Amino acid sequence: MTGWEMLAVAAAGMAAGGINAVVGSGTLVTFPVLLAVGLPPVTATITNSLGLVPGNLTGSIGYRRGQRGLLLRLLPASVLGALTGAFLLLHLPASAFEAVVPVLVGLAVVLVAVQPPLQRALARRRADDDGSPPGRGRLAALFAGAYATGSYGGYFAASQGVLQIGIFGLLLHESLQRLNALKNVLTLAVNAVAAAAYVVVATDRVDWPAAGLVAAGALLGGYLGARFGRRLPSAVLRTAIVVLGCVAIAVLLSR
Repeated sequence: MTGWEMLAVAAAGMAAGGINAVVGSGTLVTFPVLLAVGLPPVTATITNSLGLVPGNLTGSIGYRRGQRGLLLRLLPASVLGALTGAFLLLHLPASAFEAVVPVLVGLAVVLVAVQPPLQRALARRRADDDGSPPGRGRLAALFAGAYATGSYGGYFAASQGVLQIGIFGLLLHESLQRLNALKNVLTLAVNAVAAAAYVVVATDRVDWPAAGLVAAGALLGGYLGARFGRRLPSAVLRTAIVVLGCVAIAVLLSR
């Protein structure tokens, strides 16, 4: 990579770390940049997952208000899902990933775009909820949701946090801030487990300089996002994410 490309990757990592702490979907910032500097799609995904873990960590620390008991129940499902997604990414043909990833990016862009009405719908539902703790049926649904989003995140990380907030918001009587805290911790678990799997069995498919640059940027971005990101206009962040997602689709389709 040239000096300018290295700077672009580090800057993308910082932006993604901050965005992940606030709204999720930071992968839609780093993934197009990694493609633009010449990484193949699978290598870009693996490198991105590895690099964003520090940002997930600082973002989770910044949002410490979570539910310990619920997290302990859902973490195994997220970890199992992450291993499933990582297995699929490493064992399915690269051509299959390259064929499906524009669809996944498109799905992520749509999820980000519809997040405001989704949040309003969740707020209305919580207003009508009796606030009772989840029973066995809802716990089973939460476990299934954590596994499904973990599998998605282990395979391709973009917008797994938006999916988590949407699913958990339908099943839990919690504020969006507490849902975001839950999302940040589970996303950290998914990305960390998937990254560990890649390091153990696919070291040769990691672009280590790029991963280091993303990690350095994400570490700072996650801290800044958790501390100051909530003050930024969400519409600005959302528009930037959607634009970059469209850029990623264009780059993928032109390869």
